[in-house]
Amino acid sequence: MSENLLYSFRRCPYAMRARMALRYSGVPLTIIEVSLKAKPAQMLALSPKGTVPVLVCADGRVIEQSLDIMHWALAQHDPDQWLQPAQPLVSQLIEANDTRFKVWLDRYKYAIRYPEHPMENYRAQGAAFLQHLEALLEHDDYLAGSTLSLADVALAPFIRQFAHVDREWFAHAPYPKLKHWLERFMASALFTGVMAKT
Repeated sequence: MSENLLYSFRRCPYAMRARMALRYSGVPLTIIEVSLKAKPAQMLALSPKGTVPVLVCADGRVIEQSLDIMHWALAQHDPDQWLQPAQPLVSQLIEANDTRFKVWLDRYKYAIRYPEHPMENYRAQGAAFLQHLEALLEHDDYLAGSTLSLADVALAPFIRQFAHVDREWFAHAPYPKLKHWLERFMASALFTGVMAKT
């Protein structure tokens, strides 16, 4: 293989953040859009877990986790130093997003599958994380300081998904800084570029 190949699904937040890091790093890339109802046999042979994203590097290496793909891309080229500041906050935010917040996001989005509690309960649990992000943005433009970092790019697709479950609720939610951060991110050339339909 002489090129990098990414199996992706346009609306998957994990795939979104992988595509953004790869686009930002400028590595040559071919993207294969996957139908989740008919996953290609080639992808399943490379990655039996059957979820996107999956990166097949030009040297044959297979990377199956979105955060690992992001780190690989930034190791190739990181012109704006997304990996700086390499502070504990960045790792803590990503871990909290990918574990606790993602649980509440899924239950909020698919509340009908989790009838043990009403949707509002799951939303309130997830909103505690939004409040934490709001506090971080009180004095800085980005989650880990004054410049865009890995934390912003890794979290934004998930915050976007949470916001879109009930847009009316989010529009009136008390998170002005977070809303501005998300709006700016969704309007960025990086995000609109990876979300463009081909």
